[in-house]
Amino acid sequence: MASDLLSQVRAQETALRTIEWALESGRLHHAYLFVGPDGVGKELAAFGLAQALVCERRGGDAGPGLFGAAEKPPARACGACSACARALPREELRRTLHPDVVVLERGLYTAQQIGRTSDEKQDISIHQVRTLVLARAAFAPHEGRAKVFIIRRAEELNLSAANALLKTLEEPGDKTHFILLSSQPEALLPTILSRTQRVRFAPLPDDVVAELLVASGVEAARAEDVARLAGGSVETGMLLADPEESEAREQFVERALAATASSGVEPLLALAESAKKDKDRLPSNVAALAAALAARAADSARAGRPDAEALAIRGRFALTALEHLAGNGAAQLVVEAMLMRMRAV
Repeated sequence: MASDLLSQVRAQETALRTIEWALESGRLHHAYLFVGPDGVGKELAAFGLAQALVCERRGGDAGPGLFGAAEKPPARACGACSACARALPREELRRTLHPDVVVLERGLYTAQQIGRTSDEKQDISIHQVRTLVLARAAFAPHEGRAKVFIIRRAEELNLSAANALLKTLEEPGDKTHFILLSSQPEALLPTILSRTQRVRFAPLPDDVVAELLVASGVEAARAEDVARLAGGSVETGMLLADPEESEAREQFVERALAATASSGVEPLLALAESAKKDKDRLPSNVAALAAALAARAADSARAGRPDAEALAIRGRFALTALEHLAGNGAAQLVVEAMLMRMRAV
């Protein structure tokens, strides 16, 4: 059973208003850049927009209204036609079955599928852009309504791929739309930024994250705990709720606190070195450290202990480290600097 994907996007009223206004007015930009943290709904909204553009019923005659006048055609996808069903992303494929909704992502296709001698591991290559975009750009949509290219983690386009894509963005074909998704728009070429309309997606409220985690099968109390550390991201929340991730996070916090209290630098340097090897987990680990320090500071303040201020300052250093990581700071250097500053308090 198909469904209207835009109706499933939560707590992103501003972004949804932008999308719906474009659909209602017919003034759709040929290229959108959906910007925001991972796991906040921007990918769901991208597939929702694509679904609406290929829907067989959207924009048709809605029939007479209550008093005989024709009702305004729906702006969103009907969620029930064949096109809507095929525009849904298949979890096992990470793409859709609709020929006019094309997904680009690093490593999504085999080397043979995109004409390479080896699989993509570092970035989205020009081979993928040539095969999936340039080879189709000159042709009309297969089913006639619209052709939509969705690019996950667009900041991973290498320079050749980005330049090849740019040519199509400058002169898009009729009924052709691009939706680029990125949590790091500053990594994109300025020329691509200038040719896309930015739509911002904000971090989700903690209660919404917890609710969505519960809907995904996470136990309610656990969902509430990890939602506070998830930074408004359901994706991060799912990682935090995983028992193995939780154990790794607790070990990081224990090692960081021990390194801060140690008189030698060896534990500090060892933790910074391991952070470089485990950088995907690092933001959630540092967030957990910040939360642990904040909790200890609060307990000390309530008990009237003199270390409350120092603990609070260390917690702020952890938050600063998170900002540096979000700005692509080197994992080892960020952790090393964070722990050195904590030790100096």
